[in-house]
Amino acid sequence: MNKITAAITAVGKYVPEYVLTNKELETMVDTNDEWIVTRTGIKERRILKKEGEGTSYMAIKAAEQLIEKKQLDPKEIDLVVVATATPDMFAASTAAYVASKIGASNAFAFDIESACSSFLYGMSLVSSYIESGKYKKVLLIGGDKMSSIIDYTDRATCIIFGDGAGAVLFEPSTDGYGVQDEFLRTDGAGREFLHVEAGGSVMPASEETVKNKKHFVHQEGRTVFKHAVSNMADVSEKMLTRNNLTKEDINWLAPHQANMRIIEATANRIDLDMSKVMVNIHKYGNTTSGTLPLLIADYEEQLKKGDNIIFAAFGGGFSWGSILLKWAYDSK
Repeated sequence: MNKITAAITAVGKYVPEYVLTNKELETMVDTNDEWIVTRTGIKERRILKKEGEGTSYMAIKAAEQLIEKKQLDPKEIDLVVVATATPDMFAASTAAYVASKIGASNAFAFDIESACSSFLYGMSLVSSYIESGKYKKVLLIGGDKMSSIIDYTDRATCIIFGDGAGAVLFEPSTDGYGVQDEFLRTDGAGREFLHVEAGGSVMPASEETVKNKKHFVHQEGRTVFKHAVSNMADVSEKMLTRNNLTKEDINWLAPHQANMRIIEATANRIDLDMSKVMVNIHKYGNTTSGTLPLLIADYEEQLKKGDNIIFAAFGGGFSWGSILLKWAYDSK
């Protein structure tokens, strides 16, 4: 019997209608379009403006698009995992709510959180469920409403982040398609450089924490940038060496969309031409857990059966890693 691997068989996406441009940010903080584009590569980002709607709203929309495209009966879904750093609320699982709303009544569901590495770690997790043989259809959704934890008077962070979600369906393959290898790492010493200080068990919400803006993302940009460049590049290179691959064997690099300079540095490390690098940071900014599935959705029509794709991410924690995946279908 051939080995079971976990292959992506369908994708879906959702980004909010509202576009926050660099020009609009110029009216909010001391910055300008040229400065933002030069340092980050971001031209605009999407913001979820719907009152009372959170990450689940975008996750549901992305899942519904996937279900419609695939003509999938949601009752056939065995598991729903939502990778997010901005769940709807504490205690109540966002994934459980999403599963109910999309009609996945036979699925169990849970959330996974590791900042910008959440979706990458989710790929590792759900592929193991598929490879076990116990589950046949697993829906992995990555999405974040980053605007809910961003201080729009802080020019260091408000220019970077946006809202959005993407969904992918994993199914078993016995033909060698899907997840081939992974290399995942963490370093807890990095949490002081990228975090939301209040709202957790260490510093519960209070009038004082709200007043002092402790519920917004804090990022020490230079330190995070340095670690992101070196670690994303290192793990991407490791995927090649561990699997005896050359740059000619790689069809696509799908890097976390945090900063264009980080993306370019990762591509340079494995000597990969930028024409083979998936990029949409200019349209969406950093959607945290949403970047990788949004890349897949945006590039789906360009992907061909058998394409080798290297996924790479870096996030708070610190957390980072890389996954090698062989694409399972022709989109056209």
